[in-house]
Amino acid sequence: MTSKRRIAPTPHKKPAAPPPLAVAAQLQEAVAWHQQGRLADAEAAYRKVLQHQPGHFDALHLLGVIALQNRQTQAGVELIQQAIAVDPGNAFARSNLGRGYQELGRPLEALASFDQALVLDPGYVEVHFNRAALLLSLQRYDEAVAGYQRVIALNPASAEAWSNQGNVLREQKRAADAVACYDQALALKLEFAVAHSNRANALADLGRQDEALAAFDRALAIQPDYFDALSNRANLLHQMQRHAEAVAGYDRVLTLRPDHPAALSNRSNALFYLDQFAAALAGYDRALTLKPDFVEAWSNRGNVLRQLKQPLAAIASFEQALKLAPHYAEALANRGNVLCDLGLYREALVNYDQALSLKPDSAETYSNRGNALRELKRFAEAIASFARALQIRPDFSEAYSNLGNTLRDAGRRLEALTSYDQALALKADNLGALANRGNVLRELRRFDEALDSFDRGLALNPASAELLSNRANALFDLGRFDESLAHYNAALAIAPDYFVALSNRGNVLRELRRVDEALASIDQALALQPDSPEILANRGDTLREFSRYDEALICYDRALALRPNYAEALSNRGNVQRALKRYDEALASYSAALEIEPERAVIQMNDGLCRLLLGDLALGWQKYEWRFKTERTLPHNRNFTEPLWLGQTSLAGQRILLYAEQGFGDTVQFCRYARLIAERGAYVMVEVQPALKSVLSGLAGVDHLLAQGETLPAFDYQCPLLSLPLACSTTLATIPAAPSYLQADPARTAFWQDRLGPRNAPRIGLAWTGNVNNRNDHNRSLPLEKLAGLVAAQAQAATRATPATPTAETARAAPQQFFSVQKELRSAAEGTWLTQHGVAHFGEQLQDFADTAALISCMDLLITVDTAVAHLAGALGRPVWILLPYNPDWRWLTEREDSPWYPSVRLFRQSAIGDWDEVIRRVADSLQHLPTAA
Repeated sequence: MTSKRRIAPTPHKKPAAPPPLAVAAQLQEAVAWHQQGRLADAEAAYRKVLQHQPGHFDALHLLGVIALQNRQTQAGVELIQQAIAVDPGNAFARSNLGRGYQELGRPLEALASFDQALVLDPGYVEVHFNRAALLLSLQRYDEAVAGYQRVIALNPASAEAWSNQGNVLREQKRAADAVACYDQALALKLEFAVAHSNRANALADLGRQDEALAAFDRALAIQPDYFDALSNRANLLHQMQRHAEAVAGYDRVLTLRPDHPAALSNRSNALFYLDQFAAALAGYDRALTLKPDFVEAWSNRGNVLRQLKQPLAAIASFEQALKLAPHYAEALANRGNVLCDLGLYREALVNYDQALSLKPDSAETYSNRGNALRELKRFAEAIASFARALQIRPDFSEAYSNLGNTLRDAGRRLEALTSYDQALALKADNLGALANRGNVLRELRRFDEALDSFDRGLALNPASAELLSNRANALFDLGRFDESLAHYNAALAIAPDYFVALSNRGNVLRELRRVDEALASIDQALALQPDSPEILANRGDTLREFSRYDEALICYDRALALRPNYAEALSNRGNVQRALKRYDEALASYSAALEIEPERAVIQMNDGLCRLLLGDLALGWQKYEWRFKTERTLPHNRNFTEPLWLGQTSLAGQRILLYAEQGFGDTVQFCRYARLIAERGAYVMVEVQPALKSVLSGLAGVDHLLAQGETLPAFDYQCPLLSLPLACSTTLATIPAAPSYLQADPARTAFWQDRLGPRNAPRIGLAWTGNVNNRNDHNRSLPLEKLAGLVAAQAQAATRATPATPTAETARAAPQQFFSVQKELRSAAEGTWLTQHGVAHFGEQLQDFADTAALISCMDLLITVDTAVAHLAGALGRPVWILLPYNPDWRWLTEREDSPWYPSVRLFRQSAIGDWDEVIRRVADSLQHLPTAA
């Protein structure tokens, strides 16, 4: 606040001629009344003087002063001008004329008047003071400083001049110098409330907020009803994010001026940060009733309406602000935010760009602009926008966090991690950065670090539903499903409407095979967000997992109606169409997905799997190479420095490493290619799972067989086993399908022949389940009780013999002998069932695959689901009947009953989804045609 000099009635000291005695007495009486504040009496007396002496200088001048005091400014200026016409050399009159001009909004004329007064009286302190104040109002700061310095030179004890000079320096962004001036003022006048308040403002500019607050409190201790100090103190508390105290401060302000629009608006600003949106809206509406052209209130009102999920009303509020102030950058930027909420990112960009053309130093607008560009997948532009935000404001933690999100979306996860770390270095309690940092660590499969990041966030806010949900996601990835479910439940206890957590909770229930609960959780999410493509697609994924394909298609189609360019939903719809044997439609879905995201590895791979299933091996093998870029595979890639060989160069005289990359069955199926590679002149090293090393020990073409974990010798090239068909340009006609390419160990085979005893009927091996950890296990494995129709005769024989431990002896009277060739059972109930049905199970007696191979070699037939045992039997050239689901793995192709990979294989396919009974009936019928004796 600038201290102002009061206009005081002072008679002219040097009249041109002494007035008549009566006039002098009348003037003296008028001045006395003027000094007592009896302005009406003084005005009447001055007018009587003018009746006697119309050109009386003092009467004209002082009558003009009264007019100024009565806010009759124009009349006052005219009277003082008349007085100056009588006596042009009166500095006091010219000073008051300057004040009159100033009040009329004629600052340059006021300045000229002050200058004329100072020509007449260079030491006139009051004029120097008022002139400096005028220069401050004109933003002519250097001249204003010089003016106050002149006042101080004339009157060093003027606390007001020191304080006002501090005001000018603060306007010049010289806050530290301003504080020094306020300190000088307070040294002269300790109880100077204005100086304490102005000093507080300067301290706040310097970021010394606690000192600023103490200075405001000192001002208010001197003058409790000091409006400006109360208002600015509340503003400071708001800046310090002490919003509840700020609201209390504004309440004190409003007790002094209940209808003060700025205080009402500022109070609503604080309520906004306390999430008291309804109360904030009421405050803005009250302020706008009092001041309909209050631009800032219209704009901030729009922000509240945005939080109240009233986007159209918010936009209308911003547009009212822009109608009043078309170049109001904040309203443009805020309208851009709402347009982003509505998914209108291009329209939002127009608003952000307009705002930045008006206010190019707004770091927040650049950051929000980056978010819009990120949504449009214009990542390079988004990154540049965040970089500009950080150039303007290097300590902008939120911009670093948003930059991290964009880098993450662009696939630059390690850079994203760095950006999140920079955000947290600036603001350790940035919960968004901690959450997203954990998410990117999760995507990098660094799960322990991800959990640590989420835990850091939860230590700051244990009630964060988002962090609990994110932690649940990481536990899900680790396969810790029970813990994951507990965390989703905790998140939903805090935020029951957290639809993301509800949807993801459905995923963990799906993994726990609790299908009804999974769908119920996803349906709760859909009830909250019925038009969410992501949740609809997730419901489709769950239904697909449980082979409810028709229902899944409905979900995917709804998701795609809402978001036609939803590549993931298109791809997963293709998977369902493939499972329904609608192959042309599946390929069309994959093609549409790849038009949108041609570099999406999982879509390319799904397309490749479909083509392999259809026998289009040439293109299928090429697309299958995308498997190494999928999120599931990336963490397990070997990343050798030696080059990958895919048939492009000669291997003559070269050392090549062929290595297992997937399951046991895949290794058994594709190890056959070692011989073809050896024929190219290479020294062939093959690395396999330890459990397979023994059974593969005699594999043709292998110079050096290693188990995973053994030290690798030097080599020149490397190739994963399942890339060998591509490297060798394999087609259906050129599959290397020898009758057999593995042999069981003769000694072990002899052991098992002896262990099984005499063959009195065909020996039939049974394998009904595969790897429980295989995602397709529920589709390809068979409930053991489904085999009852096959072993009925054996069960009758077992009932007659009732041995304690079933062996071959229990089935001598049966047309076939059945044996379990599985090493492990899934439950004790399976063991009981086998005993009841007379099926021998050898369990831990099968040490490794070499034992299994020897046991299979003792069988006349193996009946198995699609598992490693099926491949082992095929590689041994043993007769094997493979039971396939309606939607088989790609390697078994479509329709045919034989396999180009294994001459000894016969395929029994489901003719309807999930119908194993019909498959078993056909197998049982076929068994009747087996010879009854070996």
